Amino acid sequence: AASGAGRMEGYGRFLALLVSALLVGFLSVVFSLVWVFHYREGLSWDGGPGEFNWHPVLIITGFVFIQGIAIIVYRLPWTWKCSKLLMKFIHAGLNTIAMILAIVSMVAVFDFHNARNIPNMYSLHSWIGLTAVIFYALQLFLGVAVFLLPFAPVPLRAALMPIHVYSGLTIFATVIAAALMGVTEKLIFSLKNPAYSAFPPEATFVNCLGILLVIFGALILWMASRSQWKRPPEMNAKVLQHLGATPEGTEAESTMADSTNADKSDLRINSEAARKQNLKFDETGQRSTM
Repeated sequence: AASGAGRMEGYGRFLALLVSALLVGFLSVVFSLVWVFHYREGLSWDGGPGEFNWHPVLIITGFVFIQGIAIIVYRLPWTWKCSKLLMKFIHAGLNTIAMILAIVSMVAVFDFHNARNIPNMYSLHSWIGLTAVIFYALQLFLGVAVFLLPFAPVPLRAALMPIHVYSGLTIFATVIAAALMGVTEKLIFSLKNPAYSAFPPEATFVNCLGILLVIFGALILWMASRSQWKRPPEMNAKVLQHLGATPEGTEAESTMADSTNADKSDLRINSEAARKQNLKFDETGQRSTM
């Protein structure tokens, strides 16, 4: 862990941003709970307003906070000594949890609407939100099939990685936008006396929640887009020094990296060739998002 921190350029800035992101993200979750318990009807699963309240709580907890952590998990320098395969499982696991919470939140809102005879899928918030869920599920499925399971050829992974990264960041930004639209829509529909325009305490509180979501999203996107904070390619190339294998092949066989029987000159040649082969894949692969 210490060596990883020492290798990271601007480690102090990264640590400050990471702590800030975790704090802001945690506060967003707390604010969502305070909102539904203090200003709304709490949480329940009976077709009433309490069931609807699961929607903002689970979206902010899973689709925003946990997804944000999944995006930057590769960036944590304390994990650079871990095998890339392990980090892929952690990345996929966090995204799976976020996906499950998002699905439950969608079930809650549809169940509430149907129980109250409220039309579904008529607002821009619902269109963008459902689109984000669908593309997130597709991103998760393809991410597991192509990058986690050992069947896809390395050239295919290298070709799809930039798309995987870009679409992951785009989905995350879209989720933040949909969440902001959703909380605003809820306030407009719910605040009648006094109205939203009268700026009652609930409106102030939820507007602050929206600002927290924007700050959290900005911090995550900034950390995920800084090239100096990505997992160094050398962490994977160390295995290649001894195996001369493809990048993905080394992840499953990292325990063989301690072999010392090969000739050192041959290792340098194999390492250089393998490192060049690995660079294209690893340049974007270490900031993989789902």
